[in-house]
Amino acid sequence: MHFYRPLRPVKAMTFDLDDTLYDNLPVIRKTALESHAFLQGFHPSLRDFSVDAYQQVRDRLCEQEPDIWHDVTEWRRRSVELAMLEAGLTAEQAREGATQTMAVFAHWRSKIEVPAETHSTLAALAERMPLVAITNGNAEPHLFGLDRYFQFTLRAGPDGRAKPFEDMYHLAAERLAIAPENILHVGDDLTTDVAGSLRCGLQACWINLRGGDLMHIADARLLPHLEITRLASLTALM
Repeated sequence: MHFYRPLRPVKAMTFDLDDTLYDNLPVIRKTALESHAFLQGFHPSLRDFSVDAYQQVRDRLCEQEPDIWHDVTEWRRRSVELAMLEAGLTAEQAREGATQTMAVFAHWRSKIEVPAETHSTLAALAERMPLVAITNGNAEPHLFGLDRYFQFTLRAGPDGRAKPFEDMYHLAAERLAIAPENILHVGDDLTTDVAGSLRCGLQACWINLRGGDLMHIADARLLPHLEITRLASLTALM
């Protein structure tokens, strides 16, 4: 544990989900494979629809509607629907195909293996203070056993713009009825989690999972209050 700034009293903690509390890469790879395979099998005209072609549709949609990136689930659903329409499916077929594809995506997206250390750390912290999850992604904590530790979960899209925008940080403080300066946000991303929370008046904890040197990382814009390499280190703050 390394301190860069004086730490004020911590009355609540907020947590990023993906990669902060578990390794997100394996489940994302598997989910992408399964959902794209389902898309290709939904209709004969989509049989040869490639991942690159899907990404082009996705990029084009974001160019046309820049704010859609704040809601990654809706961005994906709309991209699938648009791909099906461009493949010649009717509007009704495309809507149904997108709904079914997203159901497959949601199924595999929740097959997350949460480390025992994450469970034990969150359980210990939750006994002492309220915890909140704040995510830009579409993982659903109640489907892989983390919801029991959180007072609530805030998700980009339904609950405001994605981090580092202030919407969800301010909403968390408002719903907790705790001043932002007494909330410690924990995350692995130096832009969305560290710089985002600091600019919103929260305290920031960077979990350094890849052995990075904060003094030599290009996106290290603001110093966090503290740096840890293991989630369990947070229990020392209690």
